[in-house]
Amino acid sequence: MTETTEQLTPRAASLKVQEPLLLECGETLHNIRIAYTTLGKLNTTKSNVVWVFHALTANGNPAEWWPELVGTGKALDPDKYFIICANMLGSCYGTTGPKNREFPLVTVHDMVEAHKILQKHLGIQQIYLGLGGSMGGQQLLEWAVQEPELFDHIAPMATNAFHSPWGIAFNEAQRMALENIDSAKGLEAARAIAMLSYRHYDTYQNTQLDVDQRWDDFAASSYQRYQGEKLRKRFSVHSYYYLSKAMDSHHIGRHFGSAQAALQRIRSKALVIGIDSDILFPPAEQKFLADNIPGAKLEIVSSQYGHDGFLTESETITKLLKDFLS
Repeated sequence: MTETTEQLTPRAASLKVQEPLLLECGETLHNIRIAYTTLGKLNTTKSNVVWVFHALTANGNPAEWWPELVGTGKALDPDKYFIICANMLGSCYGTTGPKNREFPLVTVHDMVEAHKILQKHLGIQQIYLGLGGSMGGQQLLEWAVQEPELFDHIAPMATNAFHSPWGIAFNEAQRMALENIDSAKGLEAARAIAMLSYRHYDTYQNTQLDVDQRWDDFAASSYQRYQGEKLRKRFSVHSYYYLSKAMDSHHIGRHFGSAQAALQRIRSKALVIGIDSDILFPPAEQKFLADNIPGAKLEIVSSQYGHDGFLTESETITKLLKDFLS
């Protein structure tokens, strides 16, 4: 394998942490593991680091779930950048997470503490760009508030400063399914509920409409069951439960007096991206971020795919990122 080919190939690794991790809830995790992926090569000045934060059920390999953004000639080009993505604490893709319901409550703050351990291990002092959508954006903002000078640029997408009652209600409905149905079927039902918040009325109208006036076996029904089965085959019930709780507890101002005061600490150049049809993290939440991060620029992307627009509208987001970084 040539050096260039090796740079373009995602490299999976795992870090075993010797020091105990004190969680925000007051409990301690011991012997944690952090699974992560790197692409590209660190330059001599260590000034080309891009840290990608993944969302709820994704993993530490952004080339897998964000393929239109990660790759040669794309917005996140491993020929140009050293790209890092760590699987979040509490997940089921290699980083320490729950095996049952006997697991402490982890928060977005705790996830960032794990990221800091990996940062130190990799010898990273400065991050050129941090970006992430949804729960990934929550982690990015938490870290940028805690260490205002760490990131040169940040691009939070379809995310918020604190989780809304609407978002918490969606998550609680999903946890009710997990608690009251057998685990496999519960996860399928929870995912079906989540899809209603990730997409939009127009998404279903344009992709799942039956035109034959049938009595049963509707396309939308099949789609919901398909999405539930697909997640059940690849994700952990317990991780889903605890990560949704972590999302609910997210509040950027918890240790800084208010969300506004916290966001005003950020010194990174900021591009805040929202999706016009997002009902889970609506554009008003992105506007709040941009209004309170000094000098931030707000861009609202048009999409029929609702919250998932931060994943599907790759062409538009690529252009926004390239313009932002240039």
